[in-house]
Amino acid sequence: MKKSVFLGLMAMSLIACTCKDECPTTYSVPAFDQIKLEEFMPAFEAAIQEQKTEVDAIVNNSEEPTFENTVVALDRTGLKLDSISGIFFNVLEADGNDEWNEIAEKVSPLLSDLNDGILLNEALFQRVKAVYDQRESLGLTPEQMRLLTETYKSFVNNGAQLNPEQKARLMEINKELALLSLKFGNNVVAETNAYQYFVKDESQLKGLPESAKAAAAEEAEAAGHKGEWLFTPKRTSFTPVLQYCENRELRKELLMAYTTRGNHDNANDNKEVIKRTMALRIEKAKLFGYDCPADYILADCMAKDSKTVDKFLASVWTPSLEAAKREAAELQKMLEQDLPGEKLQPWDWWYYAEKLRAEKYNLNEEELKPYFELNNVRKGAFDLATKLYGIQFEKVDNMPVYNPEVEVFKVTEADGRLVGFLYTDYFPRAGKRPGAWMNNISSQYIDANGVDHRPVIINVGNFNKPTAGNPSLLSMDDVETLFHEFGHALHGLLSKAHYKSLSGTNTPRDFVELPSQFMENYCYEPEIIRTYARHYKTDEVIPDSLIEKINNAGKFNQGFVTTELLSASILDMDYHELTTVDGLDVNAFEAASMAKMQMIPEIIVRYRSTFYNHIFTTGYEAGYYSYTWSAVLDADAFAAFKETGNILNPEVAKRFRHLLEQGGTRDAQELYLEFRGKEADPQYLLRRKGFIE
Repeated sequence: MKKSVFLGLMAMSLIACTCKDECPTTYSVPAFDQIKLEEFMPAFEAAIQEQKTEVDAIVNNSEEPTFENTVVALDRTGLKLDSISGIFFNVLEADGNDEWNEIAEKVSPLLSDLNDGILLNEALFQRVKAVYDQRESLGLTPEQMRLLTETYKSFVNNGAQLNPEQKARLMEINKELALLSLKFGNNVVAETNAYQYFVKDESQLKGLPESAKAAAAEEAEAAGHKGEWLFTPKRTSFTPVLQYCENRELRKELLMAYTTRGNHDNANDNKEVIKRTMALRIEKAKLFGYDCPADYILADCMAKDSKTVDKFLASVWTPSLEAAKREAAELQKMLEQDLPGEKLQPWDWWYYAEKLRAEKYNLNEEELKPYFELNNVRKGAFDLATKLYGIQFEKVDNMPVYNPEVEVFKVTEADGRLVGFLYTDYFPRAGKRPGAWMNNISSQYIDANGVDHRPVIINVGNFNKPTAGNPSLLSMDDVETLFHEFGHALHGLLSKAHYKSLSGTNTPRDFVELPSQFMENYCYEPEIIRTYARHYKTDEVIPDSLIEKINNAGKFNQGFVTTELLSASILDMDYHELTTVDGLDVNAFEAASMAKMQMIPEIIVRYRSTFYNHIFTTGYEAGYYSYTWSAVLDADAFAAFKETGNILNPEVAKRFRHLLEQGGTRDAQELYLEFRGKEADPQYLLRRKGFIE
């Protein structure tokens, strides 16, 4: 059984090309058609044991520790485990079920033990330290020095210098945190799937676009309620209601269903999960001599500490909140025309903002959607990458996939050399967690024989599914999301690192969003919009009048957008600046956080605590600020193109591609300064949002 799963997982490993003056390249894509769920557990167990054996060989090496026989050798351990994990956890997030969750619950503690067993191995650490202590005399390249430094720091930051009792406790903490993360995410998925709201009377849907009604009708029929309309807490389902439906009670019902997930005192309640998670994170930080988790986590980021983050967030919060207050006052006037004496509520904001957008800019999202057909938008993103970096995308139809909705693209240089493979999986399903993301199925690295292993990357989303009458049509926000995740994909695909732990998106968290948010700038540029915005019925290119409306409305509602995001960032920091959970009541804590920042009641924080996956499952704890931190970088980076008068300037694009190729091989600030020639200026972000002239 162990042998068969390895054959299945690695069956499509092929030598892709060998070109003069280039490393020979290889790639491995998963043979999803040969994978059996019951074989994962024995495969994990065998791969874990294999990595332990590889580590033991390093520890027991009788030769003096060197960069190659210790640091590089360690980076090259666990290749089979990486392959299996890359496949399993990607499918778990995108197409999982109870059986997959059961395996995840069994294997997560094993992986936590393995990681701790490596990083807390005293003999191994002493070998790494011996190399680190003589680093200045080794004649290492910058990338080699980075690997050595990051490896040493990884040991120190994960407990190598703790005493035996502390190490034992740390292992217990890490194991429990891994299980709590799984539980939190599973609870959010379960809450999302459990809620269904059926509308029986079509008159209750007045104002809702026909496309949204058709999608809701198909969902209801699939659930056995033909002739009704089904709405859920999935964004593709409830967002059109918030934007267009005149039924105020329905808007309230669906927004509250979305924002109270994991907060219902039932089996899926996340409040105690949060409290236990924070208790363990605080205990872990104190083991390392930090007062709070934020300072422990941020030590390796660009920001370095919580005070820097707090100061940064405060500098952007004030102009954002003031803009949101002005927007709220304007929307209140509109609401009073319909409902005299009523107060603007969170479930009114999207509805009246959409009406105001139409009034101010003669722009309606439904007017745009026919031009944003999913396949055309994706092709536009691909074409942009071709213009910037010269790479090509070719659809591969015979590749095994884990779900029929997944598509695969081979990515090559202009001369045919392999860049990697990109999988796209864009539609919601019961087993998929909410949101959109990029992951590595396999990462880029160069092995001991000089062979460049090219990456396999996936972009996952939850966009509108095609209906019987329409293809998948995107909102402008969806278009931005697609370009965003594609930016992450390019970061992974273009990687040219020697070492897997430094390749692709293995960068500080407050730098990793730069490549993704940088791509968002392009989706609003007229010359780029014309490449992807074509009417799905007539193939007509979007008219200039609509492009002008889009850009005229570009600064519209930015107070709301930024305040919603920043409030989540501040809430994240408030949690991770805790020094104790004594007396912690999640709902009261969240309310106090909102009160402290003077959050206006018309806006709900983007992620309320009990469904805040970013900070309780996906590794962004004390890191959600990075979206805004990176926004300063991305606005400044895009200005480097704009200032030349050519947003596709080949020389600037060449420099930015170099930044992407480096992954985590260099210090992030050093990389950015090399690209831009100066530090990022926040004025470009504030101008883009309309907060300053």
